[in-house]
This record gives sequence, structure tokens and C-alpha cells, in this order.
Amino acid sequence: MIEKTGAPFVLRELELDGPRADEILVRIVAVGICQTDVHVRDRVQVVGLPAVLGHEGSGVVEEVGSAVTQVKAGDRVVLSYDSCGQCRFCLSDRYSYCEQAMAINFGGSRLDGTNALHRVDGTAGDPARTEVHGHFFGQSSFATYALATERNVVKAPGDLPLELLGPLGCGLQTGAGAVLNSLRVPAGASIAILGTGAVGLSAVMAARVAGANPIIGVDLVPGRLALARELGATHTIDARKEDIRKRIAEITGSGVDYALEITALPEMLTLAVDILAPCGRAGQIGGGVPGAAASISMSRLLLGRSVRGIIQGDSIPRVFIPKLIEMFRRGEFPFDRLVRFYDFAQINQAVADAATGDTIKPILRIGKL
Repeated sequence: MIEKTGAPFVLRELELDGPRADEILVRIVAVGICQTDVHVRDRVQVVGLPAVLGHEGSGVVEEVGSAVTQVKAGDRVVLSYDSCGQCRFCLSDRYSYCEQAMAINFGGSRLDGTNALHRVDGTAGDPARTEVHGHFFGQSSFATYALATERNVVKAPGDLPLELLGPLGCGLQTGAGAVLNSLRVPAGASIAILGTGAVGLSAVMAARVAGANPIIGVDLVPGRLALARELGATHTIDARKEDIRKRIAEITGSGVDYALEITALPEMLTLAVDILAPCGRAGQIGGGVPGAAASISMSRLLLGRSVRGIIQGDSIPRVFIPKLIEMFRRGEFPFDRLVRFYDFAQINQAVADAATGDTIKPILRIGKL
């Protein structure tokens, strides 16, 4: 959990209420660390303090509420983002754009304002319960147990390592979904992927599946660029040494058909638009700090160029995560090459390794099957 803004994660023993009628109690086996966890740790006013984060969990269902019908105790599951299931966007299968998305995923509580997490303070004879903010992405899976709902659990197959699958619930489906669902990149189209961390490399693999060509990866970390080439990038650009605009012009002639901005740096969104060919489309995944604004030349949007924001790769988790698993089985989406495992107590080391680029996708081992 986090107790102070920007402070390291700490392990604490908490109480977790049992599931309500529509909730699912999951024993967490492993959880990926996403950059969003780190951003919220450092700007925790989003959820309040103290808080339990974590939103790429995988585990085993321990108990279900009386209204739950899709999973049962003993099922292996992957946890993803949550949604209300009732607004006009949810009813049109656009769950990642749910009208309650901010409140339900970043509000630090259930939608009714209650919390299932508590810290017991005081003496044995006079205990006092302190509320702890949870329900992060409808799970708060930096924990041994988490509460989820039917809307954000996906059944996992029994023949694959469950500890590997958690990151499919956010970062990996975001990158792959941006290519396959949001932009629908066709075979033969060119694409530049600005940032080749876990999300970007997932986009690289998906672009290869789509048949895109060329696939251009851009980053500052040589190791990530090398892996991008192994996973499907036809070209890579080291932004420390090369002029990105010039190199893309050399590679494509007229610019790329598609560009994905993943770094959350405003100048990179400007760049994403600048490198588009006529009728090209730029997708923005990186959200940036609150109030961040990018300068985009209005004239660049002429000749059919466009920009759109992308959340969770426009993915319906129950539909898209099984597709990614099948792609993995066929060898088309080898996301296991991105991960490195850590013990739960090593969470701060895992975060530090991800920040330096030494680890692309950290996964914390929390429990056993």
C-alpha cells in the first residue's frame, strides 16, 4: 500500500470485507506493475491515502456473491479494468469509455463511496478501524486478496502459467488493442510506435500480426529497441542519436499511415502528428500529467490527418484477452519475453528496475495456486 504521496510501497496487514452480492473474492497469485500504478503513487490525490493500488492481477476465485453467475470458486481468472455496465457507452460495448470510468477505476472506493479495506489500530480490547482506499481499477491487486466484479474478471485457461497472465488485463491489451481494435491497422500499412516499453512492444507484436510494413519503433533505451526488432519491428530509431522526423521520412518517403504515442510527453504527440502521411491517423495512449497540452499545427491536420485518444485499446476484456492468449499459443504474441518476476516484498525494486528500463514488465509473485 501507499501511505504518503511519492513514498515507497509498504507491506501492511489489512482486513478485507467479504464479497457483496455482485462481487468476487480473488486470491491473488501474481500481479503486473504498470506505469499507471507509479503515476498514481506519485499523484495520489486521485485515490486518496492510504491506498492499495495494483490493477494487473491474476488469481483464483475464492468466493462469489449471490448475484454472480459467470465464475465460481476455484476458477482461474485475469483481472482487468472495471466499468459500470449501465451507461450508454457500456451498453454499446465501449466499456473503456464508461461514463463512470474515472470514479470506478480511480475513485479509491466503490461507486457508493464505501470501501472493503480496513486497517485495525489500537489495542486488542479497543480496536479502531481505519478505512483504506481500495477498489483501484475494481481490484487493488497489490495484495494477497482482492475484490472484483463480473465485469472485470476473465476466465483463464488451466494449461498456461497463471502468474504470467495478469498484464494482459491492462498494459498488453492496451498496446495490442490500439493496433487491432482502435486503429484497425491493415496489412501493408506503415506504423510508427513512439515508446517501446511493455505497451509499445505489445503494439509492435500486434502490428506484425496485422501485416503492417514498415513497423518503426522509437525509444531511448537500446535494449528495448533490440527487442522491438526481434518482436517484429522492421526499423528502429534511437531518439538519443537520431532525428526522428528525418529518419521516418527516409524510411517511408511521405510519412507513416499510423502513429502511436505512448510516452505521455506532449512533444511526442506533436511529433506523432508531424510524421503522418496524408490521411494518416495518430493514436494517443500516454495521458501525461494533469493539464498537459500538446502543440499541434492546424495545417498538419489538413489532407485528412486525424488524432484520437485510446483507452485500454478499445478492448472488451472478456473478448479480447482470450484472443491474445490464442495469439500467444500460436507464437504470434510472445509477451513472456517482456516479463521479469519478483517476490512481493521486492515491489520497490521492481518499480525501480522498470524506471531504468532494466525490466520491461515486472510481475510480482504473491501467492501459490
